[in-house]
Parts: sequence; C-alpha cells; structure tokens
Amino acid sequence: MIIPKGTLIPIGGAEDKGTDLEQGVIKRDRLNFFELGILKSVLNEIGKDNPNIILITTASQIPDEVSENYLDAFAKLDCTNVTHLRIRSREEVDKAEHLEALKTCDGIMVSGGNQMRLTTIYGGSDFLNIMRERYMNEEKFVIAGTSAGAMAMSSTMIAEGSASKAHKKGEVKQTVGWGLIRNVIIDSHFIQRGRFTRLAQAVGTNPGSIGLGLGEDTGVIIKQAQDLEIIGSGSVTLIDGFNIKHNNIADISQGKTISLENLTVHIMERGNKYLLKERVFSAEVNELV
Repeated sequence: MIIPKGTLIPIGGAEDKGTDLEQGVIKRDRLNFFELGILKSVLNEIGKDNPNIILITTASQIPDEVSENYLDAFAKLDCTNVTHLRIRSREEVDKAEHLEALKTCDGIMVSGGNQMRLTTIYGGSDFLNIMRERYMNEEKFVIAGTSAGAMAMSSTMIAEGSASKAHKKGEVKQTVGWGLIRNVIIDSHFIQRGRFTRLAQAVGTNPGSIGLGLGEDTGVIIKQAQDLEIIGSGSVTLIDGFNIKHNNIADISQGKTISLENLTVHIMERGNKYLLKERVFSAEVNELV
C-alpha cells in the first residue's frame, strides 16, 4: 500500500473567517480565535510565509461571494497569494491555466456547496489526477475542504440524504468521491443538522470504513492517510463499523428501518487524536491559550 505524503484537512463547514473579530465579539472557547484557528492551521501545515493557494468554489452557487470571503479571511492572516479558480463546468476544468495553477500552488482550499458538483465536474479529469499525484508525492502539499469540499475527499461519498429519514434503508445516497482517502466517509455540519443516523447508515453499508462527522468550525488534520488530529472549536463524531454484529441492511426492502448492533462511537474535541489503521483513540488535548 502506497502511503500519501501530503496532508488532508476536511472541515465541517462554517469555519471562522474573522467576521466575529470584525464585530468585536470574543469567544473564549475558541483556540487562537484572533488568528482564525482553522484557516491558520491550513497555513501552518503548508509551512511557509504567504503560500500560493488556489481556491476552488465549484460546489457553490455563489462562487464570487464565497471567493471574496476567503480572500478577506486569508488576507487577515497575511496570506495574499490566493488565486480563485472559477471553474463551473467540465469544459473548464482542464484549461491550461487551471492545470498550471494546480501544478505550482502550495495548497488547495475547496469551498462548500453541493458535493455532487465536485464529483461530476472533476471526476476523470487531468486536474483531479494531478491533485492526487501531488498529494501522494509531496510532503508539504495540503488539500483543505469545507462542507462539500470535505465530503468529496473520500472514496465513498454521501451524495444526499435527509437527516429525518436516514433511519430508513435507501434514504442515504452514496457515490464515488475524489478518492484521496480510502475507508473513510465524511459528513459535515454534523451536530447542527442532526446527521448521526445518516452517517451511521453510510457506515453500516460500508462496515470497514470509519465515519467522520464534522461539526461546524471544526476540522481534522489527516497526515499520511492515517494520523488524525482534531482542530477547531467544536467536536467530531467518529463512527467505527468494524465490530458491527447484527446488520439488517442487506435483508430489508427499501424504506424499511435499519438495525445495527455494536457500532463504536467516539466523541472527539480539539487536540484528540486517532489512528485509522489501528483504530486507536488518544485523548491528548492541548491546554487552552
């Protein structure tokens, strides 16, 4: 098995972009609030001053507004070398200027929106192949994504599914994601939108996978597709299906209620760590500053 050298940072959505700071609001429970904690972590993982970042807003229906928010947020962190790739269709993905920007950047930030736009527009493209190659071979290459941008990172991706109906077989639609990390399924806005059962059904249909339910303003730094560390102000719910015993999903008809026994669940906060291969949790928490 080839181990990737790069770093993934999936984020649960609604990460702090400095709007509260501008309004003079102080939230004492956030680490490095005055440094826009999660976006600062993205820059720290790249490890250089004013890195070259490309911003992908393909998933969003309001790409220009989203781009402006990220440009402003990164500028507050003295990162002004950010290029917005305004890719809206498959015809635009593999333009020479887009491929050149990808080949020369230090990191990628993928916005939220509709994750199906990311898979249907980028799937099979030279752009996605180059992204994967750089992630596999370059130690300081960072791919960060929020909400839809996080969910698209995995091989198995939740395409859609109502939280209120997720206890019924077939209500959670899954498809193939970007394939940057295997045996992990990522869900976003997890606590705020009540998505536990949605992710549980996804894991129940793929018991060898780990489900990562990311709260808002919360993310995970994933190194070598193995070592996880929680960042941000909220929590991550990790659902492990490896030890499932009873599982009726294969035997019931569409629309019937699913039944799963022996899911392993961890609730994780900033600083907690997890090893994917060993399935080992560590409650190593840094002190608040």
